[in-house]
Amino acid sequence: MIRTRALRKTFRTRDKGLFGPRTVKTAVDGLDLEIPPGRVTGLLGLNGAGKTSTIKILATLLHPTSGTVTLDGLDVVEHARDARRRINLIAGGERMVYGKLTGAENLRYFGHLYDVPNPVLRPRIGELLELVGLTDAADTPVERYSRGMTQRLSIARGLINDPAYLLLDEPTLGLDAPIARDLRRVVASLAAEGRGVLLTSHYLTEVEELCEHVYVISGGRHLAAGSPAELKAATGSHRSVRVTVTNPSPRLESAVADFAGRLGVAAQLEATGEGALLVTVRHPEDVAGPLAGAIVAAGGSIGGLEVTEASLEDAVLALTDSAPAPARPRSAVAA
Repeated sequence: MIRTRALRKTFRTRDKGLFGPRTVKTAVDGLDLEIPPGRVTGLLGLNGAGKTSTIKILATLLHPTSGTVTLDGLDVVEHARDARRRINLIAGGERMVYGKLTGAENLRYFGHLYDVPNPVLRPRIGELLELVGLTDAADTPVERYSRGMTQRLSIARGLINDPAYLLLDEPTLGLDAPIARDLRRVVASLAAEGRGVLLTSHYLTEVEELCEHVYVISGGRHLAAGSPAELKAATGSHRSVRVTVTNPSPRLESAVADFAGRLGVAAQLEATGEGALLVTVRHPEDVAGPLAGAIVAAGGSIGGLEVTEASLEDAVLALTDSAPAPARPRSAVAA
């Protein structure tokens, strides 16, 4: 398991050009995370929340200012070389392979960097190219690959050292939907093999599909953790029932208010400008049928009905909107 305790990272910056005052900015502020084997764990937050800094610390690309990171009990700062043999990083939108080399040559090159023995490396290259669907493009220079093909090769590169843990920072960024779907299947299969996967993504439907457990952070601080369903329930992110009433009667408003009152929720009524009324009720259970029945009993006619499931995006926005403002950068002299 990868485990962080009180993880903190600060940077010294200049806010007003080369000769401006130096300040200390906190990117990661006391994070406790656990990434176990055999599971895809999500790390979510708005831009600037500290996700990429956290992943770079876990990948040994940044040193934490304080706190600890252990990988199966091994301190990754004190034993960075050993830790790197058991982890790998894939970042979407970044060039992580060489365009002049072929797909197979890239994998061979990175395999040698990890000291993978040739008898192991040769069959592994073929297996990884098959896994990501690039067998037919093995001998094609990467500069002739599409973006989706390049990202699939990056996945294979990230597996060349057979890592126990894979860190994925926006792996499907900018990819077409079919390619992104194929990559999600690969990620799910990696967790099923027993690898621990940490995923950051702005595509929250992707996170809902893949992640059993999610951490939400803001300003480098922990806000909440749990399964996507638990986060939605904890923030009151419920499904929404939206009914179009074509001939609203005088009794409709009071009937809807009574119905919502019995459920302990609020109802929204909105005129459409075409003589119709939109009635919206948010509730954790499916109340479409009872709501429609209450409207008809009050003399209204149903012109349309739509049920929208609660989303992880609703939950994350609710959490980040209510989060305290991050601490202002402080003077480097005071630090």
